[in-house]
Amino acid sequence: MNLFAGALVLAALLAVTVGVGLALRWQQNRPRRLNPTEVVDPQRLGAESLGENATLLQFSTEMCGRCPGVHRTLGSIAGDRDGVMHLDVDLTHRPDIAKHFHVLQTPTTLILDRDGVVQTRFGGTPSRSAVELELARVTAEAGGA
Repeated sequence: MNLFAGALVLAALLAVTVGVGLALRWQQNRPRRLNPTEVVDPQRLGAESLGENATLLQFSTEMCGRCPGVHRTLGSIAGDRDGVMHLDVDLTHRPDIAKHFHVLQTPTTLILDRDGVVQTRFGGTPSRSAVELELARVTAEAGGA
């Protein structure tokens, strides 16, 4: 293989790697709408109940540097709305919960409807506006049902 062909192969590999990285980064922090049949049991998460209208369920770990900021944001959003609860679950010593909910990064945020069904999932640090928009959608659907 000559030098030019080697450089061409290296450039192609670099382009593919950058493309995959950009695609993964683009998907991160964006809401993914889900419609599973599973209903989240609050007792399994260490809570007595879920919110009357919706629940912002945050998965964190002790070593997560972004989790405290997300905790403040989600707590503020829940505090501004009646019937919305913010629940923060530390997965540091609960790998069973991380495995069950397929949590591969923290923070991970789930928006549950009033019945405890997961409606939206955010991986990473979601923007306040994206959470508010999805929460409005979930609570509007619940109110219209």
